[in-house]
Amino acid sequence: MSSPIVSELIDLLQLERIEENLFRGQSRDIGTRYVFGGQVLGQALSAAQRTVDPVRAVHSLHAYFLRAGDIEAPIVYDVDRARDGKSFSVRRVVAIQHGQAIFNFSASFQVSEPSVEHQMDMPDVPAPEDIAPREPPPASELAHLPVKLQRWLNRKGPFEFRHVNPRNEFKPEKRPPFQQVWFRLIDRAPDDATLHRAMLAYASDFHLIGTATLPHGISYLQHNVQMASLDHALWFHRPFRVDEWLLYSCDSPSAQGARGLTRGMIYSRDRRLVASTAQEGMIRLLPESTDSA
Repeated sequence: MSSPIVSELIDLLQLERIEENLFRGQSRDIGTRYVFGGQVLGQALSAAQRTVDPVRAVHSLHAYFLRAGDIEAPIVYDVDRARDGKSFSVRRVVAIQHGQAIFNFSASFQVSEPSVEHQMDMPDVPAPEDIAPREPPPASELAHLPVKLQRWLNRKGPFEFRHVNPRNEFKPEKRPPFQQVWFRLIDRAPDDATLHRAMLAYASDFHLIGTATLPHGISYLQHNVQMASLDHALWFHRPFRVDEWLLYSCDSPSAQGARGLTRGMIYSRDRRLVASTAQEGMIRLLPESTDSA
């Protein structure tokens, strides 16, 4: 591993233990207005995993985003060892900033056991090598955006994304509510399955809620569009590596009441379903301002 960006992500997920069940994490400013939701997901999972027998792997997590996170302040993760049974362990985590809970999280861990198996088929899409990398946004378009958004769009992040059907977020057209995105870490990561699961939790927050905007021809870049994650669920099915290509196949069955529901299935290159996600997010269309006469 040689990429400093990947090393930074790994360091972000390696929390400082400050007490038996208390951990502290820092934040990385990637251009979002507040702490990126995937960061809190990955860090909460890292904290929970540190309190569980290593032979038990996480198989599901469920989380609620309560308040926007402050990028400038550390986040404390308080882990409750809710249950350790014969095969399953459950952990509850509260993320705290400035004395207030910003995030609630629960995860279940299981000892590996054989059983019946089936999965939904992976959609037939072009291979990632057959999809051109994303072009940088035109400078003329970026100039009209806030500085933070410019940094978000110009960032060199730890993950590479290749959209099967890319959309121009500056001029979004209406399309059906589904999309497929190949993604992988830009460099090799250590052979640590718990780290790969935490990094998948981090990456699973990209592109998911945006699927609910596709039928409406709107974009998070528009000044009258407000979007935020409300909750997030993630189920781990089979082993994977995030430094190898994964396909994120997303759909949105409904949007209503200023909320959009999205679902995702994550497949490995060899067509195995390795994880599934679901998320509801706030999507508000604000009234356009008009100049007073």
